Amino acid sequence: MPECPKCGSTETVKNGFHLGRQRHRCTKCGFQFTRTTPRGRPASEKATAVLLYTLGLSLNCIARMFKVSTPAVLRWVRLFAEKTYEKPEPLEAVVVELDEMWHYLRLKKTNCGSGRLIVVIPVSSLTGNVGIVVREPLPD
Repeated sequence: MPECPKCGSTETVKNGFHLGRQRHRCTKCGFQFTRTTPRGRPASEKATAVLLYTLGLSLNCIARMFKVSTPAVLRWVRLFAEKTYEKPEPLEAVVVELDEMWHYLRLKKTNCGSGRLIVVIPVSSLTGNVGIVVREPLPD
């Protein structure tokens, strides 16, 4: 007799049919079940899919290879990442308020607008230093 998936007992009895499949009942816990084989894909297949993803294959390509859906492969990759890697601490955000900004148009050789283009680059997140790059205005 099959093993109970809930308590692991081997004391199961046949208990009729459901949708053409034999139903079993555990005599210890009373759990009824029809599935005797495990659900899902084997762990080795999931590990292979994650390895292929880390090597650069797309999720769609891996899903076609294993004949599963793309969200299933994405779930395998995310679960692997959650188990293996710790989430990094977020860096401190730098907020810069601009009063005016330049507009650069592709087709025109001149730029319109006013103000300066400012780019903020964090130099070191540990010390809080910030580098600010300002483009010099073009001579008129």
